[in-house]
Amino acid sequence: MVTRVANERQGIQSIEVGFRLLDVLAKHNRPMMLRDLAKGAGMAAAKAHRYLVSFMRIGIVEQDPSSGRYDLGAYALALGLSGLGRLDPVRLAGPVLDALCEEIHETVALAVWGTHGATIVRIVDAGNPVTITLRPGSVLPLLNSATGQAFAAFGRGPFLKKLVDSELQAQASASKIAVTTCRRQLEKNLTEFRTRGLSRATGSLTPGINGFSVPVYDFNGQMVASITALGTVGDFDAEWDSPTAHAMLTAARSLSERLGFGGIPADNGET
Repeated sequence: MVTRVANERQGIQSIEVGFRLLDVLAKHNRPMMLRDLAKGAGMAAAKAHRYLVSFMRIGIVEQDPSSGRYDLGAYALALGLSGLGRLDPVRLAGPVLDALCEEIHETVALAVWGTHGATIVRIVDAGNPVTITLRPGSVLPLLNSATGQAFAAFGRGPFLKKLVDSELQAQASASKIAVTTCRRQLEKNLTEFRTRGLSRATGSLTPGINGFSVPVYDFNGQMVASITALGTVGDFDAEWDSPTAHAMLTAARSLSERLGFGGIPADNGET
């Protein structure tokens, strides 16, 4: 029985060997000659050719008749799109948030862009003496919360800009400061956030609470969520180069990679 289970776990070796050719094609991002493909996969050209013939029959590889070069086919694209369609940032964020909370010992949360704005959908409470009054479903302001500022800095879309303008008008009215002055200060803050790669709020939304928020990107380079960490002033290290900030950037990068992000965010334009 032990031998049988071990054999089942071995799988079909020829499939694993043939996959090396697909892996080489995927990583090079361009059509390739047979000799280069075979060399990259570590096999003889004749052997590689037999695999490629089978791959072409099922449409996962195609060959340019004029150049003879091989590339991923239509079925490979269909598989890729199907896989991307199954990527759920909320589901995939669970282990990332748990690990981040354990590392920085602060409450962390995931937010997405909902019907009414930046909306908290998942929270991992660090269990610290001071409770962070944040709940799933909470919609956060764009101008004075770390989460909202992350969406203002790294997100895009007409509804987002409309909400930013509305909050700017309200802020200017309440502070009796010209809206142009408020906008200039906002742009200065957003520029710094984009340079740093994360946003920061220091006690502006909830007195005594500091926070960082980092954007999460999908395969199109679009911001689809943010990871936020919150803690009390005096305990939460809000320095830009703090271990907390670095841990958050690493966590967001990990989740973005799981969502197919290639490292180049889409241009978010101007607020």
